[in-house]
Amino acid sequence: QVQWVESGGGLVQAGGSLRLSCAASGRTFIGFAVGWFRQAPGKEREVVAAISWSGARTRYADSVKGRFTISRDNAKNTVYLQMNELKPEDTAVYYCAADGRGPWTVPFESTDVGSWGQGTQVTVSS
Repeated sequence: QVQWVESGGGLVQAGGSLRLSCAASGRTFIGFAVGWFRQAPGKEREVVAAISWSGARTRYADSVKGRFTISRDNAKNTVYLQMNELKPEDTAVYYCAADGRGPWTVPFESTDVGSWGQGTQVTVSS
């Protein structure tokens, strides 16, 4: 069974940066696209960014374009989310998940995910 381990969250002031990491145990990411999602209180879980298994393709939500960068290191079975110019509206619990449908399928939504990790809390103060 896959276990997702997200880390790197924390409290940061608006305009600051954080780098999230996502590692999978029990199964490799190889061959699958991976996405970062977030869920704010009272809101639905939304996709923030996605990356193909090769890393050649990426996709971002409009709200984070130009500020967030997704990347992956398949040798380490780890996916990253570099978040810059953070805003209070970025406050949420962030999750990662693989797209079990394959290397790259668009769109990649939360309903396409079979299992979730605990997530990592990101709080941006104004």
